Amino acid sequence: MNLLPYTQPAESRIGHVHLKVSDLDRSIAFYQEVMGYTLTQRFGTQAAFLSAGGYHHHIGLNTWESRGGAPAPSGHPGLYHAAILVPTREDLAEFLRHTIALGYPLEGAADHGVSHALYLRDPDQNGLEVYWDVPEALWPRDAAGALQMFSKGLDLQALAALGLPA
Repeated sequence: MNLLPYTQPAESRIGHVHLKVSDLDRSIAFYQEVMGYTLTQRFGTQAAFLSAGGYHHHIGLNTWESRGGAPAPSGHPGLYHAAILVPTREDLAEFLRHTIALGYPLEGAADHGVSHALYLRDPDQNGLEVYWDVPEALWPRDAAGALQMFSKGLDLQALAALGLPA
């Protein structure tokens, strides 16, 4: 078979993530209270859609094959994390302050050169990244112009203070 090359259009984006969860009510509460999404539609005890900003859904949750199940064990294939892009660094700071106020644990935080990211897990141990993209003009590049991403510690104290009165 002679396959033609295919390139994803540059305007393509991931529209939503649909996750298998063990307890729908618990997961809806997490995505509303911790992540700040709005419930847009619920399908009884089996599924729900949640959104930010009026979109039909960014997060889908279902118990079709997972009701009452245990999280997938570490070391097995599956989703590593879903990444949620926030518009500004101030929005990332607000999310950090929100998790601190709730006492919800972060799993990590990093400066990747191209983005600043916070990492956490939902109640079913699905990995989540909440991040802000550094302006492209500031992305680290080598002498030939190739992108040079990295992982360094993110100053959480400075981020949490961003946008607060002095």
